[in-house]
Amino acid sequence: MGHSNVNQIMLQSKIAFDQYKKTKPFERASFLKMIAACIEKKREALVQVANEETNLPVARLNGEISRTTGQLNMFAALLAEGSWVEAVIDTADDNRTPPKPDTRKMLLPTGPVIVFGASNFPFAFSTAGGDTASALAAGCTVVVKGHPAHPETSLLVYEAITEAIQLCNMPQHTVQHAAGESNALGRDLVIHPCTAGVGFTGSYKGGKALVEYARHREIPIPVFAEMSSINPVVFLPETITRNADTLAQQFVASLNLGAGQFCTNPGLMLLMECDGLNNFLSKIAKATDAAVPQKMLHKGIHQSYHNGVHNMLKQDGIALLAQSVQLPVEMEAHPSVVRVAASAFLKNRTLHEEVFGPYSLAVVCNNKTEMIAVLSSLKGQLTGTIMGTENDFENHRDIIEMQTSLSGRVILNGAPTGVEVCASMVHGGPYPATTDGRFTSVGTAAIKRWVRPVCFQNFADGLLPEALQNNNPFGIWRLVNNQFSKDAIL
Repeated sequence: MGHSNVNQIMLQSKIAFDQYKKTKPFERASFLKMIAACIEKKREALVQVANEETNLPVARLNGEISRTTGQLNMFAALLAEGSWVEAVIDTADDNRTPPKPDTRKMLLPTGPVIVFGASNFPFAFSTAGGDTASALAAGCTVVVKGHPAHPETSLLVYEAITEAIQLCNMPQHTVQHAAGESNALGRDLVIHPCTAGVGFTGSYKGGKALVEYARHREIPIPVFAEMSSINPVVFLPETITRNADTLAQQFVASLNLGAGQFCTNPGLMLLMECDGLNNFLSKIAKATDAAVPQKMLHKGIHQSYHNGVHNMLKQDGIALLAQSVQLPVEMEAHPSVVRVAASAFLKNRTLHEEVFGPYSLAVVCNNKTEMIAVLSSLKGQLTGTIMGTENDFENHRDIIEMQTSLSGRVILNGAPTGVEVCASMVHGGPYPATTDGRFTSVGTAAIKRWVRPVCFQNFADGLLPEALQNNNPFGIWRLVNNQFSKDAIL
């Protein structure tokens, strides 16, 4: 696709945005629900095509379609409730010196958004995934850059969206689809003057390139990229002594889930020298031995995983703890756990890098001080997990507290894989987990990426957006003179 076609697509998106941003919340809610319904009608065909293109099992794909339609319906419910616009009203006070003006604020959509489909989630993080759903809910138009690893799946989902556009009488180019393997296509979409924001889930290299494109525009724009995370799991002493079997099984199951192709995959284990350490590591080794290799998404990811594990095994101080005894065949990943002393880990930044797949590094610390040093050396993460008993948690409050600065989501006694789609979820984190740790790509708060606050001062009531009008026609919660209220302003 040449630059001229990108220009046409983006001009169409801008024209559509000027219309779409004026739609009522209930109209956008109906549109999102219709997209979900149109996807459901294509479920069988979508699963079949995606299974052929990605090697993901049918059960996983069916679950992911349900998550995708659930996200769309979740944002529809958010629009129906309405308070997400954060309407704030401070009424005038003419008796004050100087007189206080009437000021009213709410969140408004920013403009056309580019969504880059993700290879590891062909539905939930791709064409009609969370980025697209949240941007449409906000009132933005969307241009989807389909992922070349599952092009037919992406086009089939796009067909469902276009059907919903027609059925709901939305502007023709509310959502558009751009396909191609060239990096130039992504670059041209990002740098186009009509583009207002970018959503991306993928590699650190890819996300950083998009950030650089956006930064060097005449008018820079935000790129919300989820990129790299090794998701440390801290195992505290008492729990590994008491619960070695259960913890080892749970950890390796999480590690090998979906061939390790999750952004929340537990790529780092932190342990302290204690009486139960060797027994626990032997249980981890036994569970890894029994892990079954699975096919990866495509040849590129498979080769990258193979190279990554090979590179890690060459590093000083690394010892192979275990690999699956079942040897992988074509396109399968070999589940692998390696071990290193904390002192070696702290000296070698290569060991801090993500290996995308069923790989994890066990870092053994001499004491809590060394564990704190290891945690302090890490970059931003999507998740931080702590496994412990009540006594463990009480004796290691500082370890727990550290995780809140390091990660977007802190988990006690649970696997990091599995992201609940809900209002309280944070799927984000400090750089390089994401490019902006203030935001999430999962949950209703994902909508905040595509809006900006606008203040209206001294507006006549009829000129205001409906959410800010005196009679509160949408019946939403608003902050009126520092008090939350649904009441009309008399």
